[in-house]
Amino acid sequence: MLVVLGVVLLVLPGLVVDHDLAGGHLAAADRLSAVNNVRATLLQAVGGAVVLFGAYATWRQLRVSQDGLNATREGHITDRFSQAVDQLGSDKLDVRIGGIYALWRIADHSVRDHEAVVSIMAAYVRTHLPWPPQEPGFPAADASINSVRPLETRAADAQTALTCLGVLCQERRPEWLNISLTDLRRADCDGLWLHGVNLDGSCLEAASVFRVNLSKASLIAANLRHAEFGTSILHQVRCIEADLRGARLVKADLRDADFSRADLREANLRKARAIDAVFAGADLRMADLRGCDLSGADLRQAKLENALASDLTIWPNGFDAQTAGVVVTADPGAEPDNLLPAAAITRQVPPLQSA
Repeated sequence: MLVVLGVVLLVLPGLVVDHDLAGGHLAAADRLSAVNNVRATLLQAVGGAVVLFGAYATWRQLRVSQDGLNATREGHITDRFSQAVDQLGSDKLDVRIGGIYALWRIADHSVRDHEAVVSIMAAYVRTHLPWPPQEPGFPAADASINSVRPLETRAADAQTALTCLGVLCQERRPEWLNISLTDLRRADCDGLWLHGVNLDGSCLEAASVFRVNLSKASLIAANLRHAEFGTSILHQVRCIEADLRGARLVKADLRDADFSRADLREANLRKARAIDAVFAGADLRMADLRGCDLSGADLRQAKLENALASDLTIWPNGFDAQTAGVVVTADPGAEPDNLLPAAAITRQVPPLQSA
């Protein structure tokens, strides 16, 4: 390498000058100056090449180091992931909850593991909270809801997994997730993101689903009695044949929702936006529809005897509320926000008149 560099700097400049002269002659001082100029140019070129080579070598070293760091990081995440999954099978409640939070943290920091964690949490909820209940010690399916403890006290690990799902699902791809046939009685779902979730056949009786995004979710044949859906988004939700007796949907967004053949007796839909919603064959007897916007709604074969309405209730064009048996009464005025929505999971619900 040194020999080549010596040839380039000592011999090549003279050859370049002689080639440019093409047989001409220069004074010795002028020729020496020309050779030095060529030599200086070559030195700059060599220096630039050395700098470029050094930069390339540094870049390669950084790439190798980064690859090594990534491999080490992935190894650590894999170890943490395996350890957290193992914790889910522990007999100790606090260890299981710790495993759930560990997976939650991994999902926050690792895009590759995000979907895997969501799937594991969904499976955890389905297997630990089957509906109807199968494990001894869990409230029977026919138990009075006032005797059922909140989910966060009777199955704290499952409640944590559900909360984890409702947070991580904001970045879920694809947007469909199966937690159907689950026992979510008195569950705390406040503020969660359950967009497009499949809850078919699940029981959310007296659950607090306050300010929840349930857009495009499926709640076919679900038990939603006394559930608190205040100000929640149920846009395009499917509640076909669902039991919503005594449910509170105050100021909820029910646009384009499908409540075909659903039981909405004694449900509270005050100030709800049910524009273009489908209530075909639904039972709305004794429901509170005061201030509800039902413009464009499908009320074919819906039962509305003794349902409450006010002068602020908006009906579909051509609908005769008086013929349908609706009772028009004073509007209750502005609906206050529920400042303590979580209290819904502990409240004693009154018996249904339509039971």
